[in-house]
Amino acid sequence: MRNQYEEQNTYYDNQYQYEQVNNDAEPPKKKRNKKSNGFGKRATKLVAGAAVFGLVAGVVFQGVNYGADRLFGNGSSEIQLNTTSIPNGSSVSSTGSVSAVAQSAMPAIVAITSTVESIQYGFFNQQYKTEGTGSGSGIIIAKDEDNLYVATNNHVIEDATKVQVTFYSGSPDSSEGEIVDATIVGTDPDSDLAVVKVPVKNISEKTLGIIKVASLGDSDEVTLGQQVVAIGNALGYGQSITSGYVSALNREVQLEDKTMTLTQTDAAINPGNSGGALINMNGEVIGINSAKYSESGVEGMGYAIPMATAKPILEDIMNESSVPENQQAYLGITGSTVSDQYRQYMGTDIPSGVYVATVTTDSPAEKGGLYANDIIVKFNDRDVSTMDGLQSLLSRKKAGETVTLTVKRQNQNGEYTEKELTIKLGKKTESIKNQQEQQNNQNSYNNGNYYNNGSSSPNNENEFWSFFN
Repeated sequence: MRNQYEEQNTYYDNQYQYEQVNNDAEPPKKKRNKKSNGFGKRATKLVAGAAVFGLVAGVVFQGVNYGADRLFGNGSSEIQLNTTSIPNGSSVSSTGSVSAVAQSAMPAIVAITSTVESIQYGFFNQQYKTEGTGSGSGIIIAKDEDNLYVATNNHVIEDATKVQVTFYSGSPDSSEGEIVDATIVGTDPDSDLAVVKVPVKNISEKTLGIIKVASLGDSDEVTLGQQVVAIGNALGYGQSITSGYVSALNREVQLEDKTMTLTQTDAAINPGNSGGALINMNGEVIGINSAKYSESGVEGMGYAIPMATAKPILEDIMNESSVPENQQAYLGITGSTVSDQYRQYMGTDIPSGVYVATVTTDSPAEKGGLYANDIIVKFNDRDVSTMDGLQSLLSRKKAGETVTLTVKRQNQNGEYTEKELTIKLGKKTESIKNQQEQQNNQNSYNNGNYYNNGSSSPNNENEFWSFFN
């Protein structure tokens, strides 16, 4: 497992607070290198959004099982998130009161505490395990007969071994809220979204009488200068309220290894607010708080994932069942995220996505026309920015399913052209015979010696990464 403190907390200082336990020394933080934007236009710098990836961090992409059970008991129901106004004429817009908005929305907001285990090494290289706890926020977005579903940011629960949800108690004292264990339903790292579920049977009748499912607004109807309220678990102390205005729409924000299109607000989004709600004056959730601009001397630049963007992704996460191991899909590549560090060496025209290092012989990827040196940018209709994101999407597919991969491929003039490939996924068990060969290739790749496995690049650019020796 990655060192949660070194790899993640550096990028989430403004969203996600870690507290070291079983270890008196606070772990050192890495310094982020300042670098110029490589897209020909000035992009906003963030300290948020995705885990740190090195220049080469390859994996074999094959389905992984997020859980042993289906999301729903009968396997036939699907949850849809409806964009609705506050019912029964109880809209708070007529008053324009932040207090009224808060009272209306707070029962749908939860605090999330996650526990992460990491391996540390002592002075004499002895190995020992430590635990860290993190604080974030979440929004109750759906309910069925068995579970409540809570939306949050992926980085809030990433690598967590335990997740707990604290519900609103109806009291200003957040310590009175009921704490219940939650289970991760699924994640989408590229959009920084995740869903956890809490069994209804584990929640007291008192709490069930207080909490509610959030009313979701239409972020496409949001206008500049519109007043908004941000609610979240600031600093891990419990629910807090800040207010402000929509400062910008469809703001392209450059993260460490991807670009996100977000809503900008001057409502303070403090540490621990990640996964909380950005709410309009009707009490409707129009965004999921995700990032805060971190630059010396800059204030009032918070960001939220628009609900129009988040809604279909959250629905997919909730409605796609986990896949049994003997049915898990297999693609047959090794690859890595195209990171900012990589662009420093190769140039800023390299597309964002997943760089394909090798393609296994006779694999679904090879049969579908995928080549080494291709860059995967879409999986079906979903954007792909990181290898974690691709792996997450693949993990929810069964062997035998057909998917469409959109790739960027470099031609003889050095220009990238887009191609769509139709690939029938294989079965994970089919990859066993290729595991040793794949591992040997990956070891060579990680050592900076790239050897093509299976399909070659159509442009004979097999030394694409060779200078990383």
